[in-house]
Amino acid sequence: MLDDTIAAIATPLGEGGLAVLRLSGPQAFAVADRCFEPVGRNSFKPSTSATHTIQFGRIVRDGRVIDEVLLAVLRAPRTFTREDTVEISCHGGLLPAKLVLDALLAAGARLAEPGEFTKRAFLNGRLDLAQAEAVADLIHARTELALAAANEQLAGALSRSINHLRDDLMQVLAHVEAHIDFPDEDIAPDTKHDLLTRMEKDIAFIDELLRTADEGQLLRRGIRAAIVGRPNAGKSSLLNQLLGRDRAIVSHIAGTTRDTIEETANIRGLPVVFIDTAGLREARDEIEAEGIRRSRESLAQAELILHVLDAGEPLTPEDEAYFAGFTGKKRIIVRNKTDLPVKLTLTLGNVSLTPAPGGSANAGAGAAPVVDVSCLSGQGMETLKDAIKQLVWAGEIKAEMLQVAINSRHQDALNRARASLRLAADALRADVTLELVAMDLRLGTNAVGEVVGKTTTEDLLDSIFSAFCIGK
Repeated sequence: MLDDTIAAIATPLGEGGLAVLRLSGPQAFAVADRCFEPVGRNSFKPSTSATHTIQFGRIVRDGRVIDEVLLAVLRAPRTFTREDTVEISCHGGLLPAKLVLDALLAAGARLAEPGEFTKRAFLNGRLDLAQAEAVADLIHARTELALAAANEQLAGALSRSINHLRDDLMQVLAHVEAHIDFPDEDIAPDTKHDLLTRMEKDIAFIDELLRTADEGQLLRRGIRAAIVGRPNAGKSSLLNQLLGRDRAIVSHIAGTTRDTIEETANIRGLPVVFIDTAGLREARDEIEAEGIRRSRESLAQAELILHVLDAGEPLTPEDEAYFAGFTGKKRIIVRNKTDLPVKLTLTLGNVSLTPAPGGSANAGAGAAPVVDVSCLSGQGMETLKDAIKQLVWAGEIKAEMLQVAINSRHQDALNRARASLRLAADALRADVTLELVAMDLRLGTNAVGEVVGKTTTEDLLDSIFSAFCIGK
């Protein structure tokens, strides 16, 4: 595949001022020469241009001018893929970009697969696998914290930690295998103690990395927060307030929301996917029944529940059923319409509630904070955002937390590494034959290497890069 020259549109489809196309591979300049005509005395064909220069001209196919463009010439190895690369800026819009791409393909390029530019950067040693994944995280970042974490990983913060760990494990493995070559000599007690100490230290370091998994997942994909409550309690109004714009239709008529609505908001630096659900009640028609079914699915997938109550009405058996239905999830009780005379009390038998800072509730201390808000005026919204952040990520978000926040693939590899290293340490301590110790050590070392791509398979690479967009 590295012998092919690939091309793709690198900017999102749609109308815009500019569109950018990328061309990379051993024949990049030859392909560009076939369809680029320089304009002016100071513009040249890509094959004769100096590296890292921009040429002005036209893309032409079959003698017909397609567009005026700026063409950047980037010679290997000082490129993203470490291959000869051409980047073409044409006018934005579906048709100009498509016709320029068609001209490149007709001139000998192949359409790039999803993530193939970044995959080539990895295969050519420009990035390791953890850094390559950070490229996708950077593109999909929805908050500044997620962006900072992606930049740390792209800069190699996680890779340096993993490579240091792997190097140490390689040294331990080398010591063990050296003793296998001399079966008549037992490992000296001091040497054995030193090897066990290093292995336990490496296991402890893996534990530190594994503790960042939840934070890493949260920064990358956000947390799903379902907004639930009786019809007309103010769920859609709450969604609009949290988003800062009118996303959901608000009406005094109960049952206005017939389907689930999902939107992402930046809550104190954390991406939170809010899901406005249809009120759970007896459906009046098939459409409402489908909306309620989807609401139940969303509730099952949600990691946080915002339970909205109408402060202007007494608590009902329906409200208490909601309390009983979500006891296994993190939740915040949102008492809405506090700008009206309050009739709602929260004495709920087995349900234990506690007011959030700035909120109020007349119940005992417990795990579910209560926040008073008015979706009409916006009062209490900042307190609610603080409560969401505190429930999702307790404590301060520090810069060092962002440097090595691992993803689910890293977590799986490190869990396997830890299990193998624990077996190796226990076997060495129990004087089991060194061949078995070395086997477990090698499995653990290889699992650690998977994080940065030192040990990997084609299937794994295909799985990772297939999630990238075409053109990246």
